[in-house]
Amino acid sequence: MMLPPIIQTFVLHFGEMGSRWGINRTVGQIYALLYLSDEPLNADQIVRSLGFSRSNVAMGIKELDAMNLVMLRHIPNDRKDYYATHEEIWDIVRNLVEVRRKREIDPTLSMLRSVMRKSPSSKEEEHAKVKVEEMHDLVDMLTGWYEEMQEMETERLVRLLTMGSKVYRLYEMTNKLKIIPGGKNKNGISTKGKRGT
Repeated sequence: MMLPPIIQTFVLHFGEMGSRWGINRTVGQIYALLYLSDEPLNADQIVRSLGFSRSNVAMGIKELDAMNLVMLRHIPNDRKDYYATHEEIWDIVRNLVEVRRKREIDPTLSMLRSVMRKSPSSKEEEHAKVKVEEMHDLVDMLTGWYEEMQEMETERLVRLLTMGSKVYRLYEMTNKLKIIPGGKNKNGISTKGKRGT
């Protein structure tokens, strides 16, 4: 590997983390190199920088492309293909999360729904079905939340995330307010024109 120390440290670590995220080390290192590069790189440059075989680099780029994590770039008067990552960090995060959802969450939800459609034949299966339904409801709720976050503009998402525990305090405050004039009480009955009770 022929990289400056800071870049090498990042690339090596990203490769190790990649194996924990469901991609192999080579793919993780290729991605990290492209992410840190200030210009698009071609396969030969990646081979020289990381010391991987040309075929490993080609397969790694193909996998990254399938996950929408790299973009093909062309340079005038050069017939080689060049690759770069998305510039916006939030686009990268959104793509990574979407890949994980398709790879891990969607199959799990499908399996849970399949189990829920089956009729239990014993008390043991009845208990198991209740637990499966609980897990399904949680995963389904989190998936719905994720889909809403994916649609949110990046600027709003960042603001929401930086609010942290303030969101929870706001939620707690709404529970403490019993009746707001012009609003609705807990039963959904209009309180317009009424003063607190």
